[in-house]
Amino acid sequence: MASCDEQSEPLLTKDVKYYENCPGCKVEERKEKQKARPLKELMLLALLVLCNALPISSLFPFVYFMVRDFHMGKTEDIGYYAGYIGSSFMFGRFLTSALWGMAADKYGRKPIMIIGVSSVIVFNTLFGMSTSFWMAVSMRFLLGSFNGMLGPVKAYASEICRDEHQALGLSVVGTMWGIGLIIGPALGGFFAQPADKYPKIFPKNSLFGRFPYLLPCLCISVIALVVLVTTFWLPETLHRHPLECEEKGDDDLEFSGPNSIKEKDGQIMEKQKVNRKSLFRNWPVMSSIIVYCVFSLHEVAYSEIFSLWAESPKAYGGLGFTTTNVGTVLSITGVGVLIFQLLIFPSIANFTGAILITRIAAVLSIPVLACYPFISMLSGGFLWLVINCASLLKNVLTVTVYTGTFLLLNNSASQDQRGAANGLAMTGMSLFKTFGPAGGGSIFAWAQRRQDASFLPGNQIVFFFLNAILLIVIAMTFEPFLPRSTNRLNQSKDSKVDKQEPTIEQEQHLSS
Repeated sequence: MASCDEQSEPLLTKDVKYYENCPGCKVEERKEKQKARPLKELMLLALLVLCNALPISSLFPFVYFMVRDFHMGKTEDIGYYAGYIGSSFMFGRFLTSALWGMAADKYGRKPIMIIGVSSVIVFNTLFGMSTSFWMAVSMRFLLGSFNGMLGPVKAYASEICRDEHQALGLSVVGTMWGIGLIIGPALGGFFAQPADKYPKIFPKNSLFGRFPYLLPCLCISVIALVVLVTTFWLPETLHRHPLECEEKGDDDLEFSGPNSIKEKDGQIMEKQKVNRKSLFRNWPVMSSIIVYCVFSLHEVAYSEIFSLWAESPKAYGGLGFTTTNVGTVLSITGVGVLIFQLLIFPSIANFTGAILITRIAAVLSIPVLACYPFISMLSGGFLWLVINCASLLKNVLTVTVYTGTFLLLNNSASQDQRGAANGLAMTGMSLFKTFGPAGGGSIFAWAQRRQDASFLPGNQIVFFFLNAILLIVIAMTFEPFLPRSTNRLNQSKDSKVDKQEPTIEQEQHLSS
């Protein structure tokens, strides 16, 4: 009984011990002394997230024309091949995200961020110089395989902020992620095929005339180079000091001999293995990951379909837009999302909690998407007004759901497992996003052939499938699937001192 009472005692009510050479302890000590928001770190982190998000969706406005220039099949089949190019990035990230997450827990968040930014500089530039379908697929696959920084970035965002500022920190991640997924297509839309759009600046016989899709990729790579330099100013947050079994002091080791030291090292390794295994038995973590992954499938399918739908001819139920038109719409959307996430979302999240705001945003997305097939019936200035309002509202809700799921996941994982938990989330999300572009492109191509169907003709069937995925997400935000314990932002309002709540490890121990 005594041992159980000791374990059930809140860990953080005791005196906190900081280790002199531990970078994580330095961050924790600074958080204790400085109650202000870590604005410098959040600004640098925002640039990092933006750099990560830009190459993911920058190809969507021009992938239709890229596949056409590769002479891959008929016009009706372009959606299939475009989906494969979009999926190759996510398939590469699916294979490596868990490994990058574990590496972040072992070697630190910062080295993984640096490797991820470097991969954007190299492979995204080579993708812009692709001269064949398989080269484009290969470069996107390698970019996804080496770009495993999103999981460590989300863990970092919660570790660099005090508890009361975590909503802001993860809101910055969600905001810049959403902005990147919007600005990326805008860059692709404005700068793809520059020799055709701006012949006075980029002649046909220039480098950008030979490689018509290099300029948007090169712009992103230049941004990534700047971000790579700024990343070195970020402090490391991973703790590097002995575990509990070593905290008894050096005196015991001094008289116990080398065999005892090896025994203690074995205990440390065994404890680390137990912690890693317990991650899969932590249902709040696993349920948050599943919600995040399913919504990711919806989001990437929507991003792929939106550009294909907007650029397809009016005769096929599209809008007949050019890449520049799509870039303009997404630029306007990006400004609106930025304002909402930075000024409005943190207050709403602190008031409602992560679960409720995720659920509400998913519910509101359904009627917005249901209106999309009928927008193609409009024309002129009214079409531009409606499509901009619809795109802005949909992306605001999308970023809100994303940020809500970030909060759910980081609320459920302890600090020593947060990198692995986010890495596991990236693995699952990448798997779902692997099927998203390919599935979305295939459904879109199939819808082009059924314009006269009696049930949900044309693009109506496409947006019906997107709404069906949203219904699954909404259902999973209720108990017993998603435990209420993941909603810690809402719980923290009932207590002035969050430190007195039991830690994640203690809750797992007591529940077992």
